[in-house]
Order: sequence, then C-alpha cells, then structure tokens
Amino acid sequence: MSDQMLKGVRVLDLTNVLAGPFATLHLALLGAEVIKIERPGSGDLARQLGTLTELNEQLMGTSFLAQNSNKKSVTLNTKSPEGKEIFKKLAKDADVLVENFRPGVMDRLGLSYDVLKEINPGLIYCAISGFGQTGPDAHKPAYDQIIQGLSGEMAVNGDERLNPLRAGFPVCDTVGGLNGAFAIMAALYHRERTGEGQFIDVAMLDSIMPLMGWVAANLLIAKQEPVPMGNDNFTAAPSGVFRTKDGHINIAANKQEQWESVCDVLDVPELKTDPRFEKRDVRKQNRKALTPLLEEKLAERGTGEWAELFNAKGVPSGAILSLEEALQQPQIKHRKDLKDVPVEGIGTVPLFTLTAKFDRTPGDITSPPPRLSAHTAEVLAGIGITKDELTDLQTRHVV
Repeated sequence: MSDQMLKGVRVLDLTNVLAGPFATLHLALLGAEVIKIERPGSGDLARQLGTLTELNEQLMGTSFLAQNSNKKSVTLNTKSPEGKEIFKKLAKDADVLVENFRPGVMDRLGLSYDVLKEINPGLIYCAISGFGQTGPDAHKPAYDQIIQGLSGEMAVNGDERLNPLRAGFPVCDTVGGLNGAFAIMAALYHRERTGEGQFIDVAMLDSIMPLMGWVAANLLIAKQEPVPMGNDNFTAAPSGVFRTKDGHINIAANKQEQWESVCDVLDVPELKTDPRFEKRDVRKQNRKALTPLLEEKLAERGTGEWAELFNAKGVPSGAILSLEEALQQPQIKHRKDLKDVPVEGIGTVPLFTLTAKFDRTPGDITSPPPRLSAHTAEVLAGIGITKDELTDLQTRHVV
C-alpha cells in the first residue's frame, strides 16, 4: 500500500458513542494514529451497546465495532492528579484532540484548550457537541433524536398520515462526525502552512441544518413552507416511489426529456400532450392524478425489468432494497465498502472502510477495533512510564 495520507498524525480521542468516534474513525482510516482515551473499567459506552448481549458483556458491542477500527485503546482516569499529568504529556506530542463532552467538562478537569495550547501551541482541538460551545442551548443534553426534532428534519419527513417522522438511522450524529472530520482536515492544512493550531467548535445542530439546503432555500428565499410528501420528490414529477407487478420502484424523471422517455417506455404517448402533465410545474401540481395512470402500466411488469428499461432510456430508476439486500448488492461488493476484519475472541466481522477512493493514498482498515486498554502499556511507555510505574498506576486505578 502507498503511504497513507495522515501517517504520522497523532490524535487523542476522548469521544464516546457516535458523533465523535465517527469523526476519528475517518482520521484513523486515513492512517492517523488515533489513541482512544477511555474510562478505566467501562470505556466508551458504545462498548455496551448493540443487539448481541454476549458482545456487550465483552465490552465489544456491535455499536463499538462499527466505528473504532484502526484505533488504540488507553484507559486513563483524567479526574486523578496523576491521570491529568499523564494526559498533558500525551497532549504535548499530539497533533489533534477530539472530545464530545458537554461544554465545560474539560474546563472542570483542568484540561481545556486554553491549558493545553500552552503546552502544545500547534494542537488542533475539536469539540463536538449537540448545540455548540456557546449560545442559549449550549448546556442542554442532546441525543440524535432531540437534534432531529429541533433541526426541522423530522418535520419534513413522512406524509399527511405519518408526520413528524424520524430518520431511520442517527443522521445528526453521523453528519456531526463527518463535519468534525472535515474541519480537522482543514485545520491540519492550515497548520501545515502557518504552524498554527486552533480550537474547532462543531455542533450537531449546526451540522444538520445545511443538509436541508434546497428545502430551506425554498422557505428562506421563496417563502414556500415545506409540505411532507412521503416518497415523492418535491422538485419534479414523476419522481418518487411507484407500485409495480412485484413491489415498488424509484423513478426520478427530473428533466423534461426524462419525463417524455417515461411515457415512451410505458407506451403512454398521449400523456406527453395532456395539458395536466405536459409542462414540468403543472405536472408537479397534478402528480396525484398522474401516479395512478403510471402505476396502471407499471403493474404489467416487475421492478427489475422496469428498472432496466428506464435506465436504458436515461431515466434514473432502481429497486427499493432491504438493508440486507443493499449490503449484498454487486456494486457495493465491487466498491469494497465493507471489509472482513478478524477480531480476536469474536471472529471475522464485516466493517465499513473508507468510502472515498484515493488512488495514491488509499484508506483502509489495518487493525481491528481494540479491546479496552489494549494499548495502555505501549502508549504510556512512549512517554517514559516504566513497567513498575504502570503496575503502580493500575493498582491505584489511574489506568
């Protein structure tokens, strides 16, 4: 393998559960040395989260396995005086620190950015939280679902029968993590040019809002309130989910020529000149009249056959797969988005690797998610702690 992009970059990872660990996972997949600082005895709460009780009891829950490849685990009680001193020694040689505590926690520990930048002026310190470090809601607790509700994301989902509706995966947590990783990479680039470290304040609420850019623009600029439309796409018609002979199909005829191709494929040329459907904006207003006319023809064949016919004519279309089917589809296998990773004591588990494909500095899983404290001795030896000193620290529950 070619050199990895972040080889030689050391990251102190104090994060838990999802948003923070998802950010540091991407740094680790790009080759950074990510040292996960965990609470002695229990570690990251995600170690106990997942559907397999036996893995939770091993502190290797599926939620933890999903996003901690390539990381090292060090246990350290940062509330103890000795723990604070050890942490400061680690921070002295770190390039990046990432934490997702509530605002004020690191201040109370005496390990705030203001303290650490005196030790290491080039340190890039990224704090990921629900609402950010400042503002009227900064100190409120936040989980993904709370942010989904407060962002307006739940309000634009569903339809007149089911609304509000939560996204089926923790979208705010994961987007917050991606935003954190993006910000850290930008800060590393800035430091490369100037030598300057800096503090980065990432909020899950901030992170999710721009993802609704088109919907928000319609409201902010055109004063058009969003209308929950279920599986229909508000930008075009026909664009959404339609019934077929054996299930459902997604069709996205967003251009006028694609609409005309839909009519050709379904052999309904008369709809092209129907005044209700001829023009794009009028067609959108009459989508409820259009859908049953299309589904009458779609009922003649199965989803797979229709998808091939539409795609051949330049109309984006596809089946609506179960998660199992989606994970097993040939395109995902071809792209190698999943990698089988041997995990000692558990067996081989499929885990997501880096999905951005770099031709010169590819990212990859090179080591499995770590057992709790698996790298404590190795990492602390790097700052001069001897085996006897380590034994003493373990006896006093500092590590």
